[in-house]
Amino acid sequence: MSLKIIKAGILDTIQDMGRYGQQHLGINPAGAMDKYAMQVTNILVGNQPREATIEMHFPASVFMFTQPALIALGGADFSASINGEPVPNLHAIIVGKNDVLQFHRPVNGARAYLAIGGGFAINKWMNSYSTHLKARVGGYKGRNLGKDDELLLSQPSSFPVKQNDFIILPWQADAGCLPDSKAGSHDQKEIFVLPGNEWERLTAESKENFTMTAFIITQQSDRMGYRLNNIPLRSLTNEEVISSAVSFGTVQLLPDGRLIVLMADHQTTGGYPRVAHVIAAHHSKLAQMKAGNKIHFRFTDQQTAEKLFIKQQQHLLQLQNACTFKLQEYFNNKG
Repeated sequence: MSLKIIKAGILDTIQDMGRYGQQHLGINPAGAMDKYAMQVTNILVGNQPREATIEMHFPASVFMFTQPALIALGGADFSASINGEPVPNLHAIIVGKNDVLQFHRPVNGARAYLAIGGGFAINKWMNSYSTHLKARVGGYKGRNLGKDDELLLSQPSSFPVKQNDFIILPWQADAGCLPDSKAGSHDQKEIFVLPGNEWERLTAESKENFTMTAFIITQQSDRMGYRLNNIPLRSLTNEEVISSAVSFGTVQLLPDGRLIVLMADHQTTGGYPRVAHVIAAHHSKLAQMKAGNKIHFRFTDQQTAEKLFIKQQQHLLQLQNACTFKLQEYFNNKG
């Protein structure tokens, strides 16, 4: 009744929607980088969208199932296979006892998600399963997954599948409804932003450079933030900013004129000027980018940002209703 790691990946962790309500104590939300993709994979296996999943970076772990399970893969495409046979993203898949899941090459995107029907038998820390790497709490022992780790599954299963075999269920989430489902397959991505509190501090030339030039994500980027290689931007004043709240998607101006976009493991407050904020509907697109990709920032308005976010939530609800019906129909027929 477990999922065993037989080869460790570079950085695979347990993540859910995050740990909120503790920022005033300096505890950041963390959670999945691509929360939208995480919810889609959960919905495909009949979980609640907020259930914990495994977030993977390439090279990812190699997993062996010690019992049959219902799984789904989403987010980045890492060319997955089960027992050496290719399997697709965005499908529910019934795996058998001793089936081996592995990933061969990054096709597009930066973060992949593995959801398992029923979730994992792990404990919450401050109302979240998410791994807090710096505090070494949450998730699986507060750390990334390593060789020979075994994650207990919440539900025993008796799926109609033979040992060393698997079944790909015949429906798929509509990739066309996912925000930039092929993130990473193109060199440059347009990211919508709203002006930040300190936007007006930038010089006119710096404002123009922000919107007219591309920013390259550097190798000094991680779950805490993307550092960008850009023409240095200048401020009209050297007045210090009082440390203020920041969030996923906050774009800060560093003292050297470079930018950093805060990501899932961001700090709770910051003292650098906040020149812009990435809209919530584009967090998924941003999360699927990696070092070497180019970002082009484009300003939008609050109304557009809200409409795009609502559209995402509507798609998740429609997908959940459809998958609930499909899973019930499939297993009732098999029963």
